[in-house]
Amino acid sequence: MMQRMGMQVQQLDEVTKVIMETPTKRIIIDNPEVATVTVQGQTVYQVGGGTMREEGIGGGSDEDVKLVASQAGVSADEAANALRQSGGDLAQAIILLKQKRNP
Repeated sequence: MMQRMGMQVQQLDEVTKVIMETPTKRIIIDNPEVATVTVQGQTVYQVGGGTMREEGIGGGSDEDVKLVASQAGVSADEAANALRQSGGDLAQAIILLKQKRNP
């Protein structure tokens, strides 16, 4: 019936993760069920199921901030700033912070 209405639905079986970004956060859905729905030349992606988690963009997740702070011996704010500067790269953030402490 949907094909008679010009609607095509296709299940995407091998999707392991969907990531959506806003200016301030990243929404990650692990093991989702994803389908494409095409109607009159327009394609819509339908995402369902899976496990959702959120992360701050650039500043890393709370776990990343805690790890960088403990490894570099700095506050969480300093660690979050270093993660922003390094684009979320944990190792680079730690190196930046250690270089600032020991020039």
